[in-house]
Amino acid sequence: YIRSNFLKTCKYSCALQSYTFEDFLLLQNTPEVVMWPVLKGSLGTLAVMILSELAYKLYLYLRQDSKRGKTESESNSESDSQIMDVFFFPDKKVACRTHFLGDTRCFKTNCQYSHGKTSLSELYRHLNSCKKSMDVCVFVMTCVDLVGIIRTMHQRGLAVRVITDVEQENISGSQIWTLRKAGIEVRTDRSSFFMHHKFVLVDGRLLINGSFNWTRTAITGNQENVFVTSHSKVVRAYQEEFDKLWEQFHPKNTYPGVKLSKGEKSSAGGSGDA
Repeated sequence: YIRSNFLKTCKYSCALQSYTFEDFLLLQNTPEVVMWPVLKGSLGTLAVMILSELAYKLYLYLRQDSKRGKTESESNSESDSQIMDVFFFPDKKVACRTHFLGDTRCFKTNCQYSHGKTSLSELYRHLNSCKKSMDVCVFVMTCVDLVGIIRTMHQRGLAVRVITDVEQENISGSQIWTLRKAGIEVRTDRSSFFMHHKFVLVDGRLLINGSFNWTRTAITGNQENVFVTSHSKVVRAYQEEFDKLWEQFHPKNTYPGVKLSKGEKSSAGGSGDA
């Protein structure tokens, strides 16, 4: 009230450092008063600044929201395309390899193998998806059906590498020498401790891992698990482990300082290491 009465006494000019909207209206309605130009335009300038700030904040919000939506969309898309599969053993029967992997299905009425979907048939499917390379790192390998898949991949010209435990290569039913005779590279450790891994890498894009040894007992007897994933970070970690062991188990490293004969090299690392 006092401020308004003071402004009413103004006759010619008025310069204020700050004023309210009511003050502005009062001065504008007083023809005799000439306000400083900076004051007359200050409300308009202030309005423009406020609107600009609001517009900028809205832009930042929409931009951030757009990025968030894009990231979530890409994440969902990647997640949808990833392979995540889990299956458990034992199966009641061994899956028929001809039925699931042959050019034509098995139509034998007296076939002793399973023609239905089983854990082994799913393992067949993932192994058979290989297009370029297969790295096998398994403790025990005595199952002819599973080893047969490796041989088939090798015959197709795919790159196949195998790592196994040295103490298992000469056990009853071992298929390691069968693989070596077929020209497949096989390397073993030279340690009293086990090379106890049980994983396979398909094309460097798919990991098959679990408790499962490649034996008939694991298929139809033991309680076993297999986990399959294409998660890039997980696959990459296992690929690095395989590559590390592959170099570590090279004959030049397993027999340091010893000059190996051709036969000894073949025995230690397969024909591909000779």
